[in-house]
Amino acid sequence: MLEIEKKIKIITDTLNFLYPNPISSLYYTNEFTLLIAILLTSRSQEKKVNQITKILFKKIQKPQDIIHLSVINIQNYIKSIGLYKRKSINIYNLSIILIKKYNGIIPKNIFELESLPGIGHKTASVFLSHVSKEPVFPIDTHIHRMMFRWKLSNGKNIRQTEKDAKCFFSKKNWKKLHLQIILYGKEYSPSRRWNSKNDIIYQKLVNNNLLKR
Repeated sequence: MLEIEKKIKIITDTLNFLYPNPISSLYYTNEFTLLIAILLTSRSQEKKVNQITKILFKKIQKPQDIIHLSVINIQNYIKSIGLYKRKSINIYNLSIILIKKYNGIIPKNIFELESLPGIGHKTASVFLSHVSKEPVFPIDTHIHRMMFRWKLSNGKNIRQTEKDAKCFFSKKNWKKLHLQIILYGKEYSPSRRWNSKNDIIYQKLVNNNLLKR
C-alpha cells in the first residue's frame, strides 16, 4: 500500500470509529434560517450563535420577515457576536435579493449563492452540504489545521486545502468528512493547548512513520 493511501485509511478509519454518524450541531429550522446561521458563524463560536438564533428564529423564518425589520433591529439581536454590524447589513441585503431575484427561494447553485451579500465560498459550500447532493467539501479553520498537521496540505490558504482535500479523499465521503474532521479537530487536536499525545490520529501517523518532513 502506498504511504498516502495508508495515511488516508488511518484517518478515515479512525474518524468513522469515533464519529460514525456525525450531525451538525448548528441550530436552524429551514433552509433560510440555515443560511443565516452559517453566515453568523463566521469568526464567531457556534455555541454563541446557537444561543442567539434560538431567539432570532422565533422572529424570522423567511426573507420577507427580515425586510420588515430594520438593520438596527437585526443588530440588536446579534450584537453579542463578532462583526455583527456587517452581518446585519448582509442579512438584510441578501433577503431583499432573494425576494426580488429568486422569489424568496435560495438558489442551489454555488456561484449564485456566492453572489449574495456576506456569502463566501465556505458559507455557500456548508449550505449546499446540508441541502443538496452537489459534491462539496467545505473547509473551515479546523479542517485547514488538520490537513496541515496530517501533512496533506501546505497550510498556505483555504483554497489550496480544499483542492488537496478533494484530491485525497473519496468524493462520496466529502460531506461526512467535513463534519467528522471538525468534530475531531475540536475534541482531539485543538489549535490552542494542543497535546500531540492526546491526538489519536497524529500518534497513529507518527507511529507508522507517515509524517515525514
